[in-house]
Amino acid sequence: MKLSRALPLLPLLPLLPLAVALNGCMNVGPNYSLPKQALVNAPLANAPIEGADTKLTTRQNVPAVWWKLYDDPVLNSLVDEALQSNTDLRVAAANLARSREALGVAQAQGGFSGKTSALVERAQESAEQYLLFNKLPVEYEGDIGISISYELDLFGKLRRGVEAAAADTESVQAAGDLARITVVADVVRSYVEQCSAAEELRIAQQSLTLQKQRVDVSRRLRDAGRGNQPDVTRGQTQVDTLAADIPRYTARRQIAQYRLAALLARAPSDLPPAVLACSTLPRIRQPIPVGDGAALLKRRPDVREAERQLAASTARIGVATGTLYPTVSIGASTGFTGILEDIGTSPTARWAFGPLISWTFPTNGARGRVREAEASSNVALAKFDGVVLTALRETETSLATYASDYARAEALRAALKSATESADETHQLYRAGRESFISDLDATRTLTSTKSQVAAAEGQVAIDQVNLFLALGGGWETDAQAAPAAAVPAAATSTAATAAAMPVAEAPAKATPTAATKAP
Repeated sequence: MKLSRALPLLPLLPLLPLAVALNGCMNVGPNYSLPKQALVNAPLANAPIEGADTKLTTRQNVPAVWWKLYDDPVLNSLVDEALQSNTDLRVAAANLARSREALGVAQAQGGFSGKTSALVERAQESAEQYLLFNKLPVEYEGDIGISISYELDLFGKLRRGVEAAAADTESVQAAGDLARITVVADVVRSYVEQCSAAEELRIAQQSLTLQKQRVDVSRRLRDAGRGNQPDVTRGQTQVDTLAADIPRYTARRQIAQYRLAALLARAPSDLPPAVLACSTLPRIRQPIPVGDGAALLKRRPDVREAERQLAASTARIGVATGTLYPTVSIGASTGFTGILEDIGTSPTARWAFGPLISWTFPTNGARGRVREAEASSNVALAKFDGVVLTALRETETSLATYASDYARAEALRAALKSATESADETHQLYRAGRESFISDLDATRTLTSTKSQVAAAEGQVAIDQVNLFLALGGGWETDAQAAPAAAVPAAATSTAATAAAMPVAEAPAKATPTAATKAP
């Protein structure tokens, strides 16, 4: 055989520039633009955040590593470990890898494709198919060929598919950022709860020791004839009441440790000793940076996720619309077909070149699928608006709760100071015989109760701070993305760039109810 005599595919080459030129001539369906009527463009999304207290907050943007405001090396190491080993983040990373592969598949659609084939068989051909009436002999037949084609994306259906897949990938990346800030907040919250419970446990134990000392004094006074048994009984009752709270604080501490261990993918017994030994509540000793409404919406990953889902839904309108148009490709093939022993000779050579137009007429609900895609875009827009409102509500609620609990803690700290002075004075008067045991017992009960309330209130303030940081959406940035979102070019396609380009700072084009503008 002399395969070198096969006809080349040179007839295809002169038309390649034409194919490339035609391939980008139009895109059916709407071009995505952030809808003018979206709530992210409304004044409420760009106004200062309601509920911010000038004593407790500043207008500076939330730092990317907000947990370092605690200035706690143990907490910093816990967050770093969780970011490496947490299972939710592993799931998010796998989802992003899968989405990127789907984007690669979409990008590989259309364009050049080719195939080769080789066939050897013993057969008897039908004579009548060649208008012959004598039986043809049985022969070994062969077929060797190569073909190449180029699909012209004349109407942009494939490009819309790539656009939708790219927006899906950015949405999945934003979901991964949301998982990251949630994990960080959970780690900080669990650590704060563990330390807070340990501190409350220590205060409860101190109060219990103090009350036991009071009971011992009352027994000695009873034995000396200066007291009575009911005083001792009442004191012992308070001892038992305080002792009853100890298991509650112990359980809270253990639960926080279990939660923290799960976040770190560790056994509770493997937690660092510094974590188990923490008995002082970590505090942020500066106002919380909250930024403003526009910065919040740029920063929150769930807002970016919803906006990218809207972009993907809009692109799928073009995908559905593209099915109404014909598919056009240009192809060429060459090879040899004939009796096996003659393969490679001129009589068996064949070649073909030409365009192929395939058009399935829009029936069986094809137009309905376009309307379905448009409705899905409206759904995505409504969800986007809902996420924006939720982001603002969560932030304002967290700020109001933080301010309220902080004021309550301040008032309780003032009460604790007074209760401490009162208890000391009353006890001294009691020992001097100038106050009754009931007065001394009441003053001690007030002191221990106030101490417990102060510890609980300060623990709640610390939890409020974590919840506020989570609502503000900081902490998803990697080292490469740690620059402020506003500094990222709006034309970039990364998730960080989407965060900067998404809000109302850009001028939206004329919008339709499908959150898009029609292509020309």
